[in-house]
Amino acid sequence: MTARSALSHTNNGVSMYPDYKPYDKRIPDLQYLKLIRTIRDEGRKFVHPYQQGVGRLTHFSLPPLVYKISNGFPIITERNIPFWPVAIAELWAFMNGVTTNEGLHDFGCNWWDTWVTAKKCADFGLEEGDLGWASYGGAYGKFPMPAGGSFNQFEHVLRQMRESPGASTHCVTSWIPFGTLKHASLERKVVVAPCHGNFLKFTIIDGKMTLQHMQRSADMPVGVAANIIQYAALLLAAAQVVGVEPYEYVHFFMDAQIYENQLEQVEQLLTREPKPFPTLRINNPDMKNILDFRPEHFTIEDYHPHPGMKFPVTE
Repeated sequence: MTARSALSHTNNGVSMYPDYKPYDKRIPDLQYLKLIRTIRDEGRKFVHPYQQGVGRLTHFSLPPLVYKISNGFPIITERNIPFWPVAIAELWAFMNGVTTNEGLHDFGCNWWDTWVTAKKCADFGLEEGDLGWASYGGAYGKFPMPAGGSFNQFEHVLRQMRESPGASTHCVTSWIPFGTLKHASLERKVVVAPCHGNFLKFTIIDGKMTLQHMQRSADMPVGVAANIIQYAALLLAAAQVVGVEPYEYVHFFMDAQIYENQLEQVEQLLTREPKPFPTLRINNPDMKNILDFRPEHFTIEDYHPHPGMKFPVTE
């Protein structure tokens, strides 16, 4: 399907992409629970990592999550995720170059309050509320150029996809090495080194887009539930901007964890049977600037999860 016909594929002004199966034909997805169980059963013994100070089970060789979007939008159903709009708000704030807690609040994300206190920021020579120029927003929206200045990676990768859809270099990174490492000759300027989005690769084949996502560090019960939503939503938005079908989302993990204070909730989670994935659509099919999307541009339907659960968040 061509870009033009894809963008015109609408019903009453609402994009018909993704091309979802009917809800009753969608197969409940077991991948997420299998990874949780694998970490619990095969993860290395508890360690006490830098900063967190809480023991964890960690796994370095999990298989990736592979989601065909036709089977529904991959938001987990094993527990209710009512905060899905906040996850989208956070990613789009970062894509727009936001590096402060105030800026995140402006986009509708309040998750960073406990991470950017005066004490934690001072450890890296930053003011209270400053995530640092090497944070997600600095990398995504204001990546430093060798000759000075900066550029927005998403603006450029979307432009390249429109101009050269068959290229194999549609890549984005959240990692700025000289701002995220700290030793004798480098001064780290980021409160929380980017855990997700460390390498993104978009690929378009036969008018269908796949997004591959490599994650450096993954709190599987808490953070990953949000990260899947963020980047799968990015796939839908990028595909609309380029004018192709959002086909597949693939999520790799370099270091996946369950923290020891989450194990009780994990046992409960593993007793639950997944339900079919819901439908997520973009309610404005005419949007063509990737940076303009906001949570209110996404609409969710047929989401019937298990009751919510409260997991500890390790700081």
